[in-house]
Amino acid sequence: MTRPPSFSRWHACAITTAIALSIAAAASAQGGGQSGTPTLLVPLTGRTTQGGAVAITQTPSPSGTSVGTINSTMQVQGAFVGSTRSPAPPPLAGALSLRDAIARGLEYNLGAFNVGQVVSQARGQRTVARSALLPSIVTDVTGTRQQVNLAALGVQFNSPIPGFTFPTVVGPFNQIDLRARLSQTLFDRTAVNNYRASAETVVANERSVEDARDLVVLAVGGAYLQVVAARARVAAGRAQLETANALYRQTNERRGVGLVAQVDVGRSEVQVLTQQQRLISLQNDFAKQKINLTRMIGLPPTDQYEIGEDIPFAAAPTAPLDEALRQARESRADLKAAEAHLRAAERARAAAHTERLPSVVVTADYGAIGGTLPDARGTFSIVGKIRVPIWQGGRADGEIQQAEAAVLQRRAELDDLSGQIEADIRKVYLDLEAAAGQIEVARRNEQVTQETLNLTRQRFDAGVSDNVEVVQAQESSAAASLDYINSVFSHNLAKLSLARAVGMAAERLTDFLKMP
Repeated sequence: MTRPPSFSRWHACAITTAIALSIAAAASAQGGGQSGTPTLLVPLTGRTTQGGAVAITQTPSPSGTSVGTINSTMQVQGAFVGSTRSPAPPPLAGALSLRDAIARGLEYNLGAFNVGQVVSQARGQRTVARSALLPSIVTDVTGTRQQVNLAALGVQFNSPIPGFTFPTVVGPFNQIDLRARLSQTLFDRTAVNNYRASAETVVANERSVEDARDLVVLAVGGAYLQVVAARARVAAGRAQLETANALYRQTNERRGVGLVAQVDVGRSEVQVLTQQQRLISLQNDFAKQKINLTRMIGLPPTDQYEIGEDIPFAAAPTAPLDEALRQARESRADLKAAEAHLRAAERARAAAHTERLPSVVVTADYGAIGGTLPDARGTFSIVGKIRVPIWQGGRADGEIQQAEAAVLQRRAELDDLSGQIEADIRKVYLDLEAAAGQIEVARRNEQVTQETLNLTRQRFDAGVSDNVEVVQAQESSAAASLDYINSVFSHNLAKLSLARAVGMAAERLTDFLKMP
C-alpha cells in the first residue's frame, strides 16, 4: 500500500502565486502597459514540488524464516530534510525526547521556514496591491538656471527703431519650484479586485504554513520513530550475538570432551560471525538515522547523543471513520489553502472582467514658484481624469481567458484534494488495523520462537541432537524479534499519519501517539 506524496502539493503553491504577484506589481509600477492597472493573474496550477514532500510507504515483506509483515518506510524530500540554525538553537541537554524533537523541528526545519518566508512575500505584495487604492503623496524641489536662444525657438522681433535690435538670447535667469503632489484613485474595480485577490493569497499562504507544520510533525516524528526502531533492532542484535557466543562456547566445551564433532563447532562459529555482521549493519543504520534526525531539527549532524524512552505499543484512538473525515474537512490546512487559492483565482477573474470599466483618478499639486525663494508665489492645479478603455487589441479578452482557465484548474485541484484526503484517511485506518493485527501475531511468534530456542538448547545440552536445530531456532527467534519491532514501528507510524491526515498534527499528536 503506497501513499503518494500528496501531503505537500498545496503548501508549495504559495511560491508560484507569490511570483505571479511580483510580476503584476512590477507591471503596475511600470504603468501597466496599455490598461494602466494590470490584472492580477494567478498560476494555472498550484501544484509544485519546490517545497518538498513527506510520504509514508508500506510494503509487505515476503515470508521466509519470519512471519510476513507489512514494513513501513518514510520518504522525506526537498526542504523538509534540512534545517536552519538561525537563530542558533539551544544545545541539547540530556536525552532527546519525541516532544523536544518535534518542538525543535517546528522551530528550525527548513520546509516550514521557507513557507513562512513566502507568507512574508505575499503580505508585501498585498501591501503593493493596496497602494493602488490609497493616496500617493510626493514632494519635490526643482531648481533651474537657464539661458534661452529665442531665435532657435523661431521667435523673431522687428525693431521699429533704426539701429536697434532685440536680443535673441535671454537670460540667464533662475527658477525655483517647491511643490507637493497628490494622486488618488476614486474608482478602479480592477485595482480593488487585485487587492482582494492578493488578500486571499495571503490567507492561502498562511494556511500553507499550518500545513507545512503538520508535514514537519510527520517528518520529524517519523524520523524519531525510525531512530527508536533502529535502536531496538541494535538491542535485539546484541542479544542474539550473546546467545550465539554462548552456544559457541558451549559447543567448544563439548568438542573438548569429544561429545560433538568439529563441524558443530564450525557451524556455531558461522552463526557468531553472521550475528556480528548483522549487528554491524544495524549499528550503522542506527547512527545514520540519528544523523538524519538532527538534520531536520537544527542540531549538528552527529550521532553522539541519546534518544529518550521507547514508544511502546498503545491502541489507536477509536474515533469512527466518519468522524475522522469530518475533522479533516474542518481542520486540514491544505484544504483551506486550496479554497483560498480558488477564491484568489475568482478575484483575479473578476479583475480581468472589470478591466473594461472606466476608472477615475484625481491629481492635484500645490507649491511655490519664483526666481528665488523670497520671490516665490503659491500656485496649484487640480486635474480629474476619467479613463474609458475602448479597444486594447484584445488584451482584456486574453486575460479573461487565462483567468477562467486558472479558476477551473484551481476548482479541479480542490476537488481532487478533497478526494485525496478521504483516501488518505481510509488508507490510514486500514494501516492501523493491519498493524494492530500483525503486532499480536508478531508478539506470539516471538514467544513461540523463544520457547523453541530454549527447548532445542536443552535437547542439545542433553546430547539428544546436534546444534543444527539450535542455529535454526536462533535465526527464527532473531527474525521474530525484528518482526515485532517492525510491527510496533508500523503501528506508531500509522497513528502519526492519522494525526496528520485529520489535521492539526502538532496539537493532536498526544491524542494519537503515546509521547514520553
